[in-house]
Amino acid sequence: MKVTIDNKSIDVPEGTTILQAARMIGGEIVPPAMCYYSKLKTSGGYCRTCLVKVTKGSEKDPRPMPKPVPSCKQPVMDGMEVQNITAPDLLEASKGVVEFLLINHPLDCPICDQAGECDLQDLAYEHGASGSRYEFKRRTFNVIDIGDKIKLHMTRCILCYRCVKVADQITDKRVHGVMNRGDVAEISTYITNVIENDFSGNMIDVCPVGALTDKTFRFRSRVWNVNPVDAHRNCTKCPGKVRLWYKGEEVYRVTGRKDEWGEVEDFICNECRYDKKKTADWTIEGPSKINRHSVISQNHYVLKEPPHKPLLNAVEVVPHHMQLNMKRTNGTMNQPDKNKES
Repeated sequence: MKVTIDNKSIDVPEGTTILQAARMIGGEIVPPAMCYYSKLKTSGGYCRTCLVKVTKGSEKDPRPMPKPVPSCKQPVMDGMEVQNITAPDLLEASKGVVEFLLINHPLDCPICDQAGECDLQDLAYEHGASGSRYEFKRRTFNVIDIGDKIKLHMTRCILCYRCVKVADQITDKRVHGVMNRGDVAEISTYITNVIENDFSGNMIDVCPVGALTDKTFRFRSRVWNVNPVDAHRNCTKCPGKVRLWYKGEEVYRVTGRKDEWGEVEDFICNECRYDKKKTADWTIEGPSKINRHSVISQNHYVLKEPPHKPLLNAVEVVPHHMQLNMKRTNGTMNQPDKNKES
């Protein structure tokens, strides 16, 4: 089936969604996604951040769709034409969706552990408006422990349902979910510290905001101050392919590897995540590939050519007016005598 997205055409198999087709094309035309996760069944359709405008339904029925549709749920039809970044009215609609998501989200990025790898931060900067019209009191929740290593900040949650679907599809049994309805809906458990299954840590990896955080990593370091390294081990429970986050020689945390869309490539077990934090436990593959738009890429470069010549000697880079007031002794530069006038 042929589909055209922002004047770029591609042939895709039947059953492909608009979002999947856009990802095949790549670039700026790819709609953002906060709830869709390709490795989780029935995900998508909750956050509405991936809205697109269908200007032509198909070759058989060229009528446009009457309103924007979520690209993660809308299947492609042959001859379909779609607008995303080329439709000004859709960009305004996207700003409204972001404003809606931020209505109850606290502005605590400076103290949030998700800062630097938060999808909502990226969404707000790239697709949001500069201000909000919301003036009412925000809803708040107490911070609770839903597992021995998982902290829940429900105030930050955008109800993307990813963690619920991970518990449904990856773990043995789900013991948490969405309680209540409407503006009082929340992710929670009936009993605190009840999540104990061996794949519960993946709930942290799939969370697009700072609602679910790793208690073993909380407040220990900013993500741009640790260096990600790909590694693997022979594990009987999971593929064992992980990302180690180093600070010096110490492994600060272990997570699943993520692809260019921010999705985990392989779900890992809690043994790999929490119990194997020594370099000797892993076979190191090399530095992780980090997208250059991410703040994590700061101070994280891979040398692709031999190092250049060393910098000039200290004597050569000292400004001339300072050299006049310095003495050369045994090839080193000494400060001028403080008793003499400069």
